[in-house]
Amino acid sequence: MRSKKNRRSKRKRILTNLFWPGKKKKSRSRRHAKKTRWQRNRLLYLLIALYFLSLYLIVFKDLPLPTQLQTDSYPVSTQIFDRHGNLLYEIYTDKNRTPINLDEVPNHVLWATIASEDKNFYHHQGFAFQGMFRAAYNTLFKGSLQGGSTITQQLVKNSLLTPERTIRRKLREVVLTWTTEIIYSKDTILEMYLNQVPYGGTAWGIQAASMMYFDKPVSELSLAEAALLAGLPASPTRFSPFGSNPELARGRQERVLDQMAETEYITKKEAQEAKKAELEFSSVGTGINAPHFSLWIRQLAVEKFGEKRVAQGGLRITTTLDLDLQNKVQEIVANEINQLDRYLISNGAALVTKPQTGEILAMVGSKDYFDQEIDGNVNVTLRPRQPGSSIKPLTYALSFEKGLLTPASVLNDVPTCFKVTGQPLYCPVNYDYSFHGPTGVRFALGNSYNIPAVKALGVVGLTEFVEFANQMGISTFTDPANYGLSITLGGGEVTMYDMAQAFGVFAHQGLKTDLYVIERIQDWENHLLFEYEDRPAKRILSSATAYLISHILTDNNARAATFGTRSDLFVKDHPEVAAKTGTTNDLRDNWTIGFTPDFLTVVWVGNNDNTPMSRVASGVIGASPIWNEIMTEILKEQKERWPLKPEEVVGLQVCSQTGLLPGDQPCETRFEYFHKKYLPDRQPAMQRGIAVDRTTSQLATIKTPPENMEIKEHSVYWDPLGTPVCFDCVFPAEAIIMNADFTL
Repeated sequence: MRSKKNRRSKRKRILTNLFWPGKKKKSRSRRHAKKTRWQRNRLLYLLIALYFLSLYLIVFKDLPLPTQLQTDSYPVSTQIFDRHGNLLYEIYTDKNRTPINLDEVPNHVLWATIASEDKNFYHHQGFAFQGMFRAAYNTLFKGSLQGGSTITQQLVKNSLLTPERTIRRKLREVVLTWTTEIIYSKDTILEMYLNQVPYGGTAWGIQAASMMYFDKPVSELSLAEAALLAGLPASPTRFSPFGSNPELARGRQERVLDQMAETEYITKKEAQEAKKAELEFSSVGTGINAPHFSLWIRQLAVEKFGEKRVAQGGLRITTTLDLDLQNKVQEIVANEINQLDRYLISNGAALVTKPQTGEILAMVGSKDYFDQEIDGNVNVTLRPRQPGSSIKPLTYALSFEKGLLTPASVLNDVPTCFKVTGQPLYCPVNYDYSFHGPTGVRFALGNSYNIPAVKALGVVGLTEFVEFANQMGISTFTDPANYGLSITLGGGEVTMYDMAQAFGVFAHQGLKTDLYVIERIQDWENHLLFEYEDRPAKRILSSATAYLISHILTDNNARAATFGTRSDLFVKDHPEVAAKTGTTNDLRDNWTIGFTPDFLTVVWVGNNDNTPMSRVASGVIGASPIWNEIMTEILKEQKERWPLKPEEVVGLQVCSQTGLLPGDQPCETRFEYFHKKYLPDRQPAMQRGIAVDRTTSQLATIKTPPENMEIKEHSVYWDPLGTPVCFDCVFPAEAIIMNADFTL
């Protein structure tokens, strides 16, 4: 039976091979080919699978649903505290506010919003590709993540996503924007935007913003008011009319009006009329202590965490401020300024720090934050102003550090004009409009004489001074080419904040400790989000130079010629306090800065609109009485604490006239301190022949006719600039001309 079956199977194979040759072999080849293709493409399939898995993990995992845009949220207020736990300011959103329907919003409010934020809103599907290409270019070629955001994208960002600027968040934003455009109509998206976008402070939504800024509902907004509000979402803190720079709000409003005219929502005439319209803001005075400081802290927090988290995320921010001291300083500034109306002084500001640690203890940005007539909401402590002579200690510090001058070096305070190519002659004068002849640096700095300060700048060099000022903490000095010799007399703008930083180097024995204001930030459940970490202080000056500058500024006798011995630069029971004043030539700024090793105070008075004061007598009227009262308050329970004299500082008797060590000939001497590396030379014989003008008995100059020159014996000293100083010649009646390189 089996044999018969085998014969049948054999015949079948023969017939198969006869009529379909190779069929079985081909079947095997196909199976092999399929297997080979799978093996060859296995890596590709794996990569595709990994791509979709990564896409899920990066973009879609935990992605919020666009339907959440119409759900209620429950914000928690953010609170700002002083160093002792006293509440300064509470930032919150009103949970009971009523959303506004789109048909309740006036057309000019809608037009302003669309023109400023997304002019093609009704013509795209959620994306403005021109803006996206610009953002992509900045990201790829400038390394800066920027948005080309439409109204829909902004709604998604503010309501569904975090403020982080990453590629992952941008991809999630694209997905959510696309789905939002599919789910909702354009009108619904615009309505949600107007109800949910941040407008600054506690105002989330156009209705809340209208009530907060103008104390009126949206339906009553004028075109000018609507344009201002429409410009806020771009940067609510920066453009806030209640912030530190209210003029930015006005500038932003004018830009929105121009955009409305460009898109033909309004005419150019209507835009110009709206720009001229007066805006009456509501008061924001309730529930805020130290408003300049608190709003600055809010701005810093927004930069770190974003608008929404600061306004709704329940942050607990502990600062370095001492509220009791802050309130006392505010009271002192306000009381003193209110007595200076007759001098055309309307405002003042003060900053108190701890130089050893960098903590800011008090920040008074104006006499009254809520006084709109003087732009009281402007924080002058952070605004660039000209420092006058208060910048001079930096010039002399650099000269000491380089060993080019000492406190005993003599510079000639005589009428002098400085010649700079391509510029008119620069002829500075002193505050008292007189000149004082050969003057030691200690007395030149103490009395704030101008000619010696300009000569000191010539000794150290303009470029070197600008670089050194930057190291000390002056952030506003940039390219040296932008400045001239007047920079040493206050011709370059600085901030009170930066001056506190720089003078803190003197107070801290030459070490720079960065100022800071936030100790820690927690969420409302006490999870620590940020804590300040002490950073090593950076050595900027030798302790010897810092001591020498501090010692000069504490020397009440060294400044007596200008200020007397009973000026407000002397703090009763605390002779160790160093102090320096500064007044600009045009009487627009008046400063006093002073310190001990533990406390530093900067005070400014003037007018926010930059109009000049009528008269300021440094040390008697203006900033110094305010400064004295603040320092007296701070030090009333403190013991005297003089700066420690470093081992590198030695005291010597020097010739009073030249600042040199006594030589073979006797001289009248005085005591002076020096860095032991930079001791003065011995005084040579002073009598020597020198060219004088026979008609005037003054030193001869290049303008003296040769026939009037003669050589006579006089008591002569060559100063650090290499120019002769004659002690017994006739005082020059006309200005001496010095070249840019400080040669005669």
